Amino acid sequence: MSQQKERLLRQTQDRMGKLFTSNQILGRIQTIGCVAVEITQRCNLDCTLCYLSEHSQAVRDIPISEIFKRLDNVLTHYGKGTHVQITGGDPTLRKHKELIEIVRYARDIGLYPALFTNGLAASRELLTKLANVGLCDVAFHVDTTQRRKGYKNEFELNEIRQEYINRTRGLGLTVIFNTTVHKENFAEIPTLVDFFSTQADTVGLISFQLQADTGRGEWKTRDIIISKETVQQQIEKSAQKSLPWDAMQLGHSDCHSYLPNFVINNTIHPMMTDKNFFGDFVKDFSTISWDRHASTSSIVMSFLKETITKPLWWPRLFLYGFKKAMNLSSDIIKGRGRIHKMTIFVQNFMDAQHLEEDRIDGCSFMVMTAEGPISMCKHNAKRDDYILKPLEITNKDGTVEEFQPLKWHSPKKAAS
Repeated sequence: MSQQKERLLRQTQDRMGKLFTSNQILGRIQTIGCVAVEITQRCNLDCTLCYLSEHSQAVRDIPISEIFKRLDNVLTHYGKGTHVQITGGDPTLRKHKELIEIVRYARDIGLYPALFTNGLAASRELLTKLANVGLCDVAFHVDTTQRRKGYKNEFELNEIRQEYINRTRGLGLTVIFNTTVHKENFAEIPTLVDFFSTQADTVGLISFQLQADTGRGEWKTRDIIISKETVQQQIEKSAQKSLPWDAMQLGHSDCHSYLPNFVINNTIHPMMTDKNFFGDFVKDFSTISWDRHASTSSIVMSFLKETITKPLWWPRLFLYGFKKAMNLSSDIIKGRGRIHKMTIFVQNFMDAQHLEEDRIDGCSFMVMTAEGPISMCKHNAKRDDYILKPLEITNKDGTVEEFQPLKWHSPKKAAS
């Protein structure tokens, strides 16, 4: 582990404070969960639940030099290997040449870029070009809040999800699906998980994001039936078992549930079920590669090299592995040895009028702004404060111009 990574992990530990428990991923494995870099505010859908500003369609795309600067700041704050969301609005509405350059730049400086899109303009051709310059993940947001014509429920929307999955095949991308949970689709969560489980050869992460009132959109406060716990229960209906939601902790426990799984024979099997085992393991094996984008062979080799130096772990690892193999054996046989990985994520966003400081302080999901990283919930609650503020842009020749987000005008030198 590099000295920079050690320093950034210590900073994260200090930031997490009492949240830095034995099974906390932040500060042990990662410096942050992910960081969003918004490259446009424009969108091509009108959703009933929306985190964008009422002014978003009138906001100009910020200069690409400012985006590069923000990507550099992600690297400074959180280090190489940070997962960065190239998002918006919908980033595919940015000039595709610029979008490709943004992804290329992020990957070239050591970040892991993911395209976050509703998929409408994410063609196979565009995804291929982005994959060729280093795109790691593509996250499609598809759900009934988007009012897509001809689709009445989440089950019918699986047709669109399948189409998007097919666009990505063979490109080497991890596919993510985001679903906003609201009263009308709450009952469909089990069937959605069933569908994603059948696609686990391509879909690597599914995220269920609870409805939040950010002051925009037609739907406001979520129904009382929707909570992190009830969404977990709906997911368990598909898994047909209780799931170890507390085995791994990513950020604040009120904000997230993070559950990596094996999917074998279309059945969900959590990778880690014992939080004490996980806590001890990450403490003693913190130097191995935990990078999900690294090759399986490199991760295995890193683990084996470290294990050789820790003989006290040998019986414990053998027993844990033996028990896990016995639990999986039936589905491995039925599934003809095919084992896939799929992480389930439950995201409990805060309402704009009910922000909690301890959750903001322990946030694992940041937005990089001109002022630095801001918690996503805080950013959504005060979005206009960030996207409508004039920016000072330094040109290649060293001159400084003022960028006005809301109106077209001739560039002018910024006040000295």
